[in-house]
Parts: sequence; structure tokens; C-alpha cells
Amino acid sequence: MSTKKVKLTTWEDIEHEIYTPEEIRESDLRAALMSALIEARQEKGISQKRLGELSGVSQPVIARLETGKTNPQIDTVLKLLAPLGKTLSVVSIEPKLNEPD
Repeated sequence: MSTKKVKLTTWEDIEHEIYTPEEIRESDLRAALMSALIEARQEKGISQKRLGELSGVSQPVIARLETGKTNPQIDTVLKLLAPLGKTLSVVSIEPKLNEPD
């Protein structure tokens, strides 16, 4: 009976092989933005359909944004945040622990 060593690879290992650090940061920021939008919508108890009515952005567009199937345009994000009582702000990016300063 032979024994093979199987090297398990993490998603982070694969991600770092495929994408540049800049692409990973951009993706992480988009995901964080959409997560915050979803959280704000859910905290208000508003459906995607209702948010669409309040913002003028169609529900299918909201769904595609929330699932990451399309990249958000800033004007669209601002339209969605306004009825939720939110806005965007520019803040410093915290460096990841494994990244040089």
C-alpha cells in the first residue's frame, strides 16, 4: 500500500497565486462595502424591492450588487445608501497583519 502526501491548499494561497495584492485589496473593499449595504438594509427591515422604490435603483440591480455579480458605481451606491440614512466616507485603510507598512 502506497501513501501519497496530499498538500491541502487554502483559498488564500490560491488567491495570492492568481491575483495581485492590489486586486485582492480592491475585491476585499468591494465585498466590505456590499456587506455594509446589506447590513444597513436589513437593520432597517427593508427588502431589496422596497429599497429600489425608495432609491430609484431597480431590485435586479440591487440583487446583482449584493451578490457581487456586478461592480458598484459610486452614484448607485449613494442612491442606495441615502434612504438607509447612510453615506460614504474616505477613511484610512488598515494594513493587513502580513503586509509590510
